Amino acid sequence: MKMLAEDIKNGAFKTSYLLCGEEAYLRTQYRNRLMSALADPQDTMNVSRFQGKGTRPEELIDLAETLPFFASRRVILVEDSGFFKGKCDLLANYLPTMPDTACLIFVETETDKRSRLYKAVKNQGRVVEFQTQDEATLTKWILGILKREGRQISRQALALFLERTGTDMEHISRELEKLLSYTYGQEAITPQDVEEICTVLISNRIFDMIRAIAEKKQKQALDLYYDLLALKEPPMRILFLIARQFQQLLLVKSLMAKGLDKGAIASKAQMAPFVAGRCMSQSRSFSAEQLKAAVKDCVEAEETVKTGRMNDVLSVELLILKYSQG
Repeated sequence: MKMLAEDIKNGAFKTSYLLCGEEAYLRTQYRNRLMSALADPQDTMNVSRFQGKGTRPEELIDLAETLPFFASRRVILVEDSGFFKGKCDLLANYLPTMPDTACLIFVETETDKRSRLYKAVKNQGRVVEFQTQDEATLTKWILGILKREGRQISRQALALFLERTGTDMEHISRELEKLLSYTYGQEAITPQDVEEICTVLISNRIFDMIRAIAEKKQKQALDLYYDLLALKEPPMRILFLIARQFQQLLLVKSLMAKGLDKGAIASKAQMAPFVAGRCMSQSRSFSAEQLKAAVKDCVEAEETVKTGRMNDVLSVELLILKYSQG
């Protein structure tokens, strides 16, 4: 990100960029900054946009070869094309010969670093990967926004806010906007304000459900499951999230057994430190054998649904019942 920011600041641009990684908010922010720095976004003569897997490489090359009209460069934005997950030799071969009068900007959710096109952009242009930000970075970002608004938040309220919102910056931004509007006219934001207005992520509800299962609070676990169903969350997605949570707990438990601390576990497991801390605490409620069995049962539950032996709602319900019984 730092090198991309320097390109924008200095006006020294590459002929190709790939903006990728799981942090969608940062991808979008830097895409907009880069586009605005390269050309007037309203310039329909020299700015072209393409979206989706139907994008044709030949059309991109034709545009790049066309001289800009009363401008210094032609800017071509390509989003979620899928070029970086499969083969796109045409573009990979073209990038080294691409003229300075054009700039190709790829914004992709998924990429394969082994692909020829990925390597071509890395060699000829710039690849910028936007990773999930750690707790310290998110805290600094949130406090910066609050300071600009002339607002304060207690450490307890901020911890609760992050626990509810998770690490997705887009979600944090929306929830922070709601929180600021809700507390308009008051200087300090309290934990009660966060409780009353901030939405709990689906993944956090899953975490609470797993905690209820671990504590053998069967009614609470089932109530959380029925709440998710009431929110129109598909049972198979709930099952996927349960399986992922058990897998994370198993990974964290194995790392704890090696003597790693919270920071090291967060780095190894690629999760925020506060999430790692919660997983460490929760994993102590299960043995490694129980977690392995739970992951296996999740796979089998999915199989029973796919083969038509059981409906999806009941399959997940039975899984919850099995692991929450005293």
